[in-house]
Amino acid sequence: MFSMADDYVLSRSAIDRLTLDRPTEDDRTEDSWAGDRSAEGRSEAPSRLIKPLKVFIALAVLCLGGELIWLLGVSPFMPFSKIDVTVLDEISREEILFKAGISDSSSYFSVNAKAIEKALSQISPIESARVFKYFPGRLRIILEGRRAVASSLASLNGQTVPVLFDSQGVIFKVGGTTLSPVLPVVSGLVIEDPAPGMRLPGVVIPFLQELEKIEFSSPELLSAVSEFRIDRKPYDGFDLILYPTYRKIKVRLSELNEDLLRYALLMVDVLSSREGEIDILDFRFGIASYIPKEAYSE
Repeated sequence: MFSMADDYVLSRSAIDRLTLDRPTEDDRTEDSWAGDRSAEGRSEAPSRLIKPLKVFIALAVLCLGGELIWLLGVSPFMPFSKIDVTVLDEISREEILFKAGISDSSSYFSVNAKAIEKALSQISPIESARVFKYFPGRLRIILEGRRAVASSLASLNGQTVPVLFDSQGVIFKVGGTTLSPVLPVVSGLVIEDPAPGMRLPGVVIPFLQELEKIEFSSPELLSAVSEFRIDRKPYDGFDLILYPTYRKIKVRLSELNEDLLRYALLMVDVLSSREGEIDILDFRFGIASYIPKEAYSE
């Protein structure tokens, strides 16, 4: 059995062990310093990245600012780097640019697209003009030329010259050797001293517009007619006299449209065996009638 002295020795040993296991003040101080150094190491790592990041952002801002200054403040005032022009046969690229007022120093901000369109539309071979500006330094000009719908003969300086005009009656080409073999010939017009841009009388415009429609839809009908002659009425308006290409019978109409023209040419073919008797087929009153050559000559 243990004595009280033994119990005291055991208690003292236990107290000593507890004391040894308990951290001392020095141990706590060292642990605190170690923790502080670890925290400082962790805080120093991000701080080393902040400075290069700030430099990168500053450089990016400077580059972006310089690019914006160049894009918005410099390049739009520099001459066009590219000018695209739809060139027509009747007018050269140089003349188009001259009429448009475009020079080597023209830039995005120095040209007015609407003003250029208006100036180019005044040129007789040009029916319409569209101008597009592309920021910062490109220009595009799209031109649509006039399309000849018929040809005729005019008097110029005592000479007879061919002229071409479109469906709006605008003469855009004067002169040449002969009339165009692929266009309908219109006679009976009084055209003196023609010049590009001159307009035919408004009364013939509906007829020219019908010619254009038939040319698009049934060009073979127009090729079957060698000449359209305008026969003026005493007071107002006119009749049309058609001269078929391969027949001697003429056709008189009060108006022109595709269906009527097709029917008239069909009747000419049907009556072709009587070409020696018939001078004109008259379709002005809804019912086809004919005038014998003897009666017409009288």
